[in-house]
Amino acid sequence: MRIALNARILQAPRTGIGQYLIELIAALRNDPQIELELFHGWGWSQQVPQAALPGYSGWTALAKRIPGAYQMRRALDQQRFDRGARQRHVDLYHEPSLWPLDFAGPMLMTLHDLTHVHYPQTQPRDRLAEIERRIGPALERAQCILTDSQFVADEISRHYGVSAARLQVAPLGYAPRFHPRQPEQLRGRLAAFGLEPGGYLLCVGTLEPRKNLTQALRAHALLPQPLRARFPLLIAGMAGWRSDCFAAELQAALASGHVRLLGYQSDQVLAELLAGARMLLFPSLYEGFGLPVLEAMASGVPVLLSPQSALPEVAGPAGLYLEAG
Repeated sequence: MRIALNARILQAPRTGIGQYLIELIAALRNDPQIELELFHGWGWSQQVPQAALPGYSGWTALAKRIPGAYQMRRALDQQRFDRGARQRHVDLYHEPSLWPLDFAGPMLMTLHDLTHVHYPQTQPRDRLAEIERRIGPALERAQCILTDSQFVADEISRHYGVSAARLQVAPLGYAPRFHPRQPEQLRGRLAAFGLEPGGYLLCVGTLEPRKNLTQALRAHALLPQPLRARFPLLIAGMAGWRSDCFAAELQAALASGHVRLLGYQSDQVLAELLAGARMLLFPSLYEGFGLPVLEAMASGVPVLLSPQSALPEVAGPAGLYLEAG
């Protein structure tokens, strides 16, 4: 069977959906009965991009200023996809994100969450309009809709009226790089950050309001000064939409010396940072799964998280829950 995967999202810095796609590609390639074709928007390949496309953030900023930019790019993508799918005799198309391209054959899609419904501000206006226009018809024509959690499957049923028979819950796994490590295995990496194993708290995720970073900052600030000095709070993730809304609190926390902003980190560095943390703080307001929670637990690190959305499905009784404020 020849399967086409829309891999355009791999042009961006890899967050949750990008990691999902990387692991899915690796798993499908282990099946000798599957031939995998990757569509990257500008063309087709059987190779996975090794890094984000240079200039991707520039395109995102430009698209916000050009009316119809997403529709124009979508039309070009559709032309290239149609031509390549015919040439490659694709049997099945899998869309791992929100809005599948048109395809004459069978199509399945993965819908990770309904962030566009609950937090429409996360999307540029043109892109949100395109999502809202296309997602309903896409859900109607998909033979199967994969979700990462039962929580999201139930949301899709309620919001879009999709029958349970067409929804398949496929919980995520974690990559082999996430595992417990001995302190001596971590000291070299952590020394570059001026850290010791077990000597810091960690937040992981894009800096945006639904990740509820403000609560983590305020909770850490309530610790006695000696504890804040002994266990600084590290934040690993790139800036997202409206990250300016907590800029004042973040700047004050950074100035205290007890909070550090690490920015986006590579896969291997993030795995080692997780394994060396005393605890992962994950107070997110909304998640379709919450992959960092699973990755931290696989690394032998306790997780303090909110009992919101799909997070209790991931952590179960092993999580340390605190109501999001």
